[in-house]
Amino acid sequence: MARAATTADAFNAVAEPRRRQILDVLASGERPVNDLVLQLGLAQPQVSKHLRVLREVGAVDVRESGRQRLYRLNGNALKPIHDWVKEYERTWSERFDQLDVVLEDLKKKEEDDGNDD
Repeated sequence: MARAATTADAFNAVAEPRRRQILDVLASGERPVNDLVLQLGLAQPQVSKHLRVLREVGAVDVRESGRQRLYRLNGNALKPIHDWVKEYERTWSERFDQLDVVLEDLKKKEEDDGNDD
């Protein structure tokens, strides 16, 4: 099966760890490329390449301010990822609730066994 293009959707775009790091930095606010370069310790062309991919899937917006281009997170583009993970979160929560019941039962049994002495 052919691999989907990196810019096909947000899932493919955020599969790359450096792009997730960029999103993490942008989550705290708008930044110019040079700030991202300094914070990530990457070369400017690498950061620009990753920003291009994130822009193409809509995860990052850009605006010009004088001679600078400022990048900001567009959380709406990441909603499909959130919705997908949310289904798993529900399953995990149910399983943790079940585990809590089992652990509580074991704790009670242990206490009861300790009182029988």
